[in-house]
Parts: sequence; structure tokens; C-alpha cells
Amino acid sequence: MKIQNQINLKSFSSQDGFIFNYQKLIKDVVLPYQYQVLNDNAEGAEKSHVIKNFINAGKALLNQDVDDGFYGMVFQDSDAAKWLEAVAYSLVVFPDKELEKIADDLICIIKNAQDKDGYLNTYYTIKDSDKRWTNLHEGHELYCAGHMMEAACAYYEATGKDTLLKVMEKNAEHIYSVFMNKDSFLFQAYPGHPEVELALLKMYKTTKNKHFLELAEHFINVRGENPQFFADEKAKRTWSVWNSIPDNGEYAQNAKPVREQSDATGHSVRAVYLYDSMADLAGLTDDVELKNACKRLWHSITQKRMYITGGIGSTVHGEAFSVDYDLPNDTAYCETCASIGLMFFASKMLEMDVNNEYADVMEKAFYNTVLAGMQLDGKKFFYVNPLEIIPGIAGVAQTHKHDLPQRPQWYACACCPPNVARLISSFAQYAYGENDKTSFCHLYADGKINFNNGNQIICKTKYPYEFDVKFEVCDVKNQNSEFAIRIPSWSKKFTITKNGKKATYELKNGYAYISICKGDEILLQLDSNPYFVYPSTKIPDLNGNVAICRGPLVYCMESVDNNEDILSLCVNTNGKIKVLPFEQDLLSGTTPLLIDGYKIIQDEDLYSFEKPKFVKTKIKAVPYYTWGNRGINQMKVWFSYK
Repeated sequence: MKIQNQINLKSFSSQDGFIFNYQKLIKDVVLPYQYQVLNDNAEGAEKSHVIKNFINAGKALLNQDVDDGFYGMVFQDSDAAKWLEAVAYSLVVFPDKELEKIADDLICIIKNAQDKDGYLNTYYTIKDSDKRWTNLHEGHELYCAGHMMEAACAYYEATGKDTLLKVMEKNAEHIYSVFMNKDSFLFQAYPGHPEVELALLKMYKTTKNKHFLELAEHFINVRGENPQFFADEKAKRTWSVWNSIPDNGEYAQNAKPVREQSDATGHSVRAVYLYDSMADLAGLTDDVELKNACKRLWHSITQKRMYITGGIGSTVHGEAFSVDYDLPNDTAYCETCASIGLMFFASKMLEMDVNNEYADVMEKAFYNTVLAGMQLDGKKFFYVNPLEIIPGIAGVAQTHKHDLPQRPQWYACACCPPNVARLISSFAQYAYGENDKTSFCHLYADGKINFNNGNQIICKTKYPYEFDVKFEVCDVKNQNSEFAIRIPSWSKKFTITKNGKKATYELKNGYAYISICKGDEILLQLDSNPYFVYPSTKIPDLNGNVAICRGPLVYCMESVDNNEDILSLCVNTNGKIKVLPFEQDLLSGTTPLLIDGYKIIQDEDLYSFEKPKFVKTKIKAVPYYTWGNRGINQMKVWFSYK
């Protein structure tokens, strides 16, 4: 059962603050830049061709010459879908008729690419129309459909325009007819890449069409019931996309039925997209067994398989979870999309169980891995987010080719850049929640929230660099109204005052529940002191290491700040960490730290019999999300200590 829900994005408005500035960057720079990329007009960027694919698919349906045909990955359509979804969210925050016109025109192109029966996929329409629904393992038809459904829901909610929504309703009904036929081989089928499940649940909530709830539930329930399905499917066809062998059930999340799963395994993005839909369905249907499976999987991720940055998926092999406590730094994968999916999962768990452990992870993932996935200027992106970079090894050595020392402009597989754009633009949905009685603050975002329960609250804060969060209650619906504020687990101390006096509140599962009246002013003061984090001794790569954090921000050291050498640095955990003044001109505005430490001096031999010398020094650290914005240099999150 759901205890609370995300707010409607239209309920939130802002004109200042850290999140607002990032959303403005998305609107002013990222969306126009990505649109140029999608049109193959961004100089130096990897070719996309995604919009031309839709144009060519429309021609194919009219039996016209398809010009240059299809280009890109089999899931290329999803790049356009995620861009449209980001546009929708951005239009809520920043109404823009010109941008809306561009989106409307693209939607018309997409509509023209839809077949009469509702089918929509440019790869198959252009290249292999006779092979529809015959390769769920590799084909990504359902994945692309899911992302376009999400875009359709978002655009309808943002603008009231239903053209794309009607397209995707027709598409969803087509999918229903294909997969809900009990006499068909496909009745036992499920998506190769989970995504459509969570999208169908959004479609259900938007349209109230029960077919979409039924289909989402079917895909979730049938997954893993026949672990050999993809092998059976392959045996029925003579063609392939990547010549992959469907023998890894963990990778595809189909080794066992979802309610029997306990360990987060396989492809990390597929995993968290699936878990998100499981949690959402559990909340909608009061499925206790499904909820318990979600809790086990959450524990597996956050207690055994997650980086301090909120990154998940430790290995390049299969872009996947590895085994418990296998969390290497310099070969970490930590796909940006995976941390975004983890935020989705956390948000759905929060809807069923208001507990700060979910919001803490959501915050950790956002302020570290998600933000690190985009250059500060909004024009370059990381797919992979390592916790250590040594130029000359990173991106060069065979074992480290995936860990790049600088962000590329785009990717042949470009799932992450538009994913970052849509997440940042919709941040308020994850920051605030509500039910009939209570308004919830999960994350701190400067702005005004008009909750559907009648509460109107303004949040004022300079978080995550300052740690006073002020709430002004502009209006309440009734005398029993209350406000629940998350207290992060990293804050060793905190104070809450109400109208200048110590507040009375109930602390429950990391949330402070406070009764509110019109005119109340609530001030939350969190611990602003930096702190050390020590890893479990079960993590072999981190024994004898320490990390430094302040608030939700994980800090790192770059060689550009430390005499071009960080490998010889060692942290003094008995020393001081000085919070330097906020520097507006440093890394788009940040607060560096100055840490007491040592420089290790030893001879040049590869191995030496001489004990090294430890010379006192100062180590400068900057937030992890800002790394890689000042050229190629060394970077580390974890350091030895003395």
C-alpha cells in the first residue's frame, strides 16, 4: 500500500537555488545542444540520426524511398523519447513556445512513423518489418516503446496536448493484443530489457486504462517463469542483432521469478528499471510478496553492491553487478543511467515506506554520480563514472578502456545524456511527496510547493553547500495538517525550530513530523562539518582507505589542485578538515576542502627496501560531481590514511 505519492510537477515552482540553476542549464544549453545532436548538426559529436530514422520510417510506411535508411543502435528511438520527456518537464518549469513548437513538430514526425496497427519502431519498420516481435532478447522494441510512453505521459501532463499520448495508447493496445493472447507463444514472453513495465504503469495512472495495468503486471509476473524463453525464442528464428547467446539469466533478469529474487544481479540498468516497476506495482496492488522481494533487492544493492557515490554496476562485463563487496575504484562501471534508475527505485520504495534510508540513497546518487555524468557546461557526458582516474592507464590499458579521463560529446549508445536531462528537469517529483494529511520533504529544493492536500510551503535553501533549510507555510487545508522533513543519516546533529522556538515533532524512520499552521516558519539546521567515511573491511579494494564527505557531497582529489600528484598523498584522520570559502569562479561555484595529510616520499625504484618518509602537507579536495572539468588529470575518491 502506498503511504504517499510524488507531487505533480506543476505543483512546484522555483526562481533560485542549486537545482534551479541546473534546470536552467538544461533548458538553455543541454536541450538545444542535444536537439542538434539528434539532428546530426553538432560538430564533433557522435552521429545520432534518430530524428531522420523517424522520418525514414514514415516514408517506409508509404512505400517511399527511405533515403539513407536506418542508422544507429536497435534502441536508437529511445534517445528521442527521453529528449522529449526532458522537454516536457522543462516546459513546466520554463514555459517556452519555441521549444514547445520544436517538440510538437517532432511528435508529428513520430506519429507519421506509426503503422496502422499501432506498431512503432524505426529499426524494424525500415529494416526488418517481417521480424517484429521475434527477438525480444536483443530487439528492444518494448524498451523503445516504454520510453516513448513515458514521454507521452510527461508531455500530456505538461502541455495538455494528447497527440503523442494517443499514439502511445494505440501502441500499448497493440502490444496488449500481441502479448496477452493466451494461445500465442508470446504469452509467456517478457522484455529483454525491462522498461516498458514502469512505463505502462505511468500510462495506467495517466489514462486509467486497466489494460495497461494488466499488461505491466503480466510482464512482471511472467518474467523468469520460463527462464529458457529467450533460448526458445532464438531457436525459432534464423537471424540476430548482436549474435548474443541467451544463456545468462542473471544478465537479463530472468533467472528466476521476480518474487524469488534476493540478490541484485546482472545488467544494472535492467535491474533497477525492473525493481522500480516491481515497487510501483506492489504499491498499487498491495502485493506484500512483491514488496518483500523489493526490500531484499534494495538491501542487496545498498548494503553490499553500491559505491559511496551511489554508483551501481561494478563491472564493464555486462555493465553489471558483480558479487558482494566487489567494488573496485579504477575499473568501476557505475553507468549514469543505473544511478538514475536507482533513484527511480528509491522513490517508489519511499511511496510504500517513508524511511530516510531510501531518500538518503536517492540523494547520494543524484549529487554524486548523476551530476558527475554531465560536464558543468552541459555539453559533454560520462557513461561510466569511476572513482579513480590515472591518465596513461585510464582509457588506455585494456582493463581500463571503459574508464575515460574526460567526458565525450556524445555516444553511439547515448542512453545516459538525455536521461540526465529528464531527471534533473523533473527533480521536484523526487524531492517532495504528499498524502491527504501530510506533505513530505525528501530532498531539499529551493522553491514553492502547492501540495494537492491544500498545504502551500516555500523552501529556501542554498543546499548542498549550506545546511540551513527554511520552510514558510503559506497555507494549510485543515488544522490537522503536518509536514514531514527528512533528517539525513549523515547529519550527526540537527536542530529544528518553529517560529523561533524549539519545535515539537515526532521523529519516525528518519523523518521529523511537525504539525503546521498558516504563517509558520520552520528552520532545519543540519550538520555542516565535513566527515570521514570508512569502508567495510569486506571490500578488498578499500582496506586501509578513507573518503571525505560534506553533507551529501562526496569529495575527491584532483592533481590539478595538488601539484599534479595525488598518488603519493595520504590523509591524516587525526588532523583538521578546513572548509574553504565558497568560490563562485571555481567549477561553476563550489566549496573546496583543505585536509591535513602527508606526502609520501620514496626513491624511484619500482620496489624499494627503504621505508618511505611522510612529510606533512595540505590536500585540496573538490566535490566528486565536478571532477574532469579542468582538463585531463589524476582523480581519487578513496585515500590511504595515517
